[in-house]
Amino acid sequence: MKSMSVGDPRTFPFIEPPPPASLETAILYLRDQGALDSSEALTPIGSLLAQLPVDVVIGKMLILGSMFSLVEPVLTIAAALSVQSPFTRSAQSSPECAAARRPLESDQGDPFTLFNVFNAWVQVKSERSRNSRKWCRRRGIEEHRLYEMANLRRQFKELLEDHGLLAGAQAAQVGDSYSRLQQRRERRALHQLKRQHEEGAGCRRKVLRLQEEQDGGSSDEDRAGPAPPGASDGVDIQDVKFKLRHDLAQLQAAASSAQDLSREQLALLKLVLGRGLYPQLAVPDAFNSSRKDSDQIFHTQAKQGAVLHPTCVFAGSPEVLHAQELEASNCDGSRDDKDKMSSKHQLLSFVSLLETNKPYLVNCVRIPALQSLLLFSRSLDTNGDCSRLVADGWLELQLADSESAIRLLAASLRLRARWESALDRQLAHQAQQQLEEEEEDTPVSPKEVATLSKELLQFTASKIPYSLRRLTGLEVQNMYVGPQTIPATPHLPGLFGSSTLSPHPTKGGYAVTDFLTYNCLTNDTDLYSDCLRTFWTCPHCGLHAPLTPLERIAHENTCPQAPQDGPPGAEEAALETLQKTSVLQRPYHCEACGKDFLFTPTEVLRHRKQHV
Repeated sequence: MKSMSVGDPRTFPFIEPPPPASLETAILYLRDQGALDSSEALTPIGSLLAQLPVDVVIGKMLILGSMFSLVEPVLTIAAALSVQSPFTRSAQSSPECAAARRPLESDQGDPFTLFNVFNAWVQVKSERSRNSRKWCRRRGIEEHRLYEMANLRRQFKELLEDHGLLAGAQAAQVGDSYSRLQQRRERRALHQLKRQHEEGAGCRRKVLRLQEEQDGGSSDEDRAGPAPPGASDGVDIQDVKFKLRHDLAQLQAAASSAQDLSREQLALLKLVLGRGLYPQLAVPDAFNSSRKDSDQIFHTQAKQGAVLHPTCVFAGSPEVLHAQELEASNCDGSRDDKDKMSSKHQLLSFVSLLETNKPYLVNCVRIPALQSLLLFSRSLDTNGDCSRLVADGWLELQLADSESAIRLLAASLRLRARWESALDRQLAHQAQQQLEEEEEDTPVSPKEVATLSKELLQFTASKIPYSLRRLTGLEVQNMYVGPQTIPATPHLPGLFGSSTLSPHPTKGGYAVTDFLTYNCLTNDTDLYSDCLRTFWTCPHCGLHAPLTPLERIAHENTCPQAPQDGPPGAEEAALETLQKTSVLQRPYHCEACGKDFLFTPTEVLRHRKQHV
């Protein structure tokens, strides 16, 4: 409805209007997914998602995968997540099936396990297609689901080509005349087999058996009567249709290249999946490390006490989700053992929440908690020194080191801005190409994408100790300082889009961006100390000045963009830009360091004390 420009869906004259709560839920979901902005208008990625006839989560994966040159693996994973699980229930209690399937399992999550299963199956189909059914039965896999994945994968690829996200020239090159002749002969033989099967389908009769075969999961072709005259014995008609519908050489090439993915590409692929599945996140319970495998508990923002689905790869090895190697214990002696700090806290991104006798998390992938929340959160709130963060109003991150917190927050702001800018420019460029308009936006170069990918991987690999916990309902109610009357606001040009930041109307503190609110969390420490600046030296330009954490973040994001050898007086100009002159500040020349500052009387005393 947003893409058709029919106005506000709440006031649309439906013949049978849906419940207002359903409309509000849909609008909130699209805003969380990034398809709608704060004014409920379509974003660039939302405009494209409205044209793709797929689920929003799957569409986001496909778009992001095309941006980072991960189309082939993302196509497979998106198709695998769009069908029912291929793992049969009877195989869950079979040790033989579990042992045969173990080499295909990935400790990164279910999407990567399905990715490995599909690629291994394609290799079996290309080498010995007659044995693919036996290969699947031995591993407790329903082959029909893999056929569905292949069909969906082809449809997704055609969608990307139609919308300019995938160049049609990526198809496999045609070989010599002999190979083309060989392919035509093979297809002619396959068409003949299919015709014979269809002509004899009416002659075949279904037979009811008193006992089911032990292999289980047999298709209609297995239960049918004898093949008609002229049909080849032992022909799998599903295999015939599969080879007619798909280019097996292309699928085999994609499966082979998937095995050659580097560690960096796999990490970037996990980042793409995490952003595509956001905000469907679950946090492990604080006491999971002392529970047995079947009693592991996870909490989402809306549902508490969810468990892993029995087919989930983490259900058999939940220890990979535990925060190991505790690096720092109680900083102030007030936190419990469960809140000890580590750099290896993880969250689960899940595809769906299935509620039967229990709420089950289905198709999960593990992602680093701190870095993912800084990159994906729609709401990020901080205290005065940025050592305490609250993401999306329900997950609290407590960092031991304020310096590391400020540096990491500054890096996340820079990366998010570059990621969004590159994605918007790419989508705008592709839309102009489709409409055959004169291109106004500069397309994103491969070098720019490679640089962004490298910095994202470096960011996710950072190791900073922190604690992670879910806030209680009472803590959420008393989380913010509330509206405040602030006479003067920081002056931070060049970073946040406006030179002057305004107080947040409900949370308090400063609304830095549409997702970041600075210094709005209540704090048990002295509130006056949060207002004071501390001296800091910039590692890039050598600027030594008293700055608040917010001013430091602004300087760190703008300073690397400036040339290293600036004109004379660059440090003083930067100081004047960052500091907002108040009525108490006066020019002050320090004879010890030979520099000029704008200081209040308190800041003068602190500066003199530093030299002493």
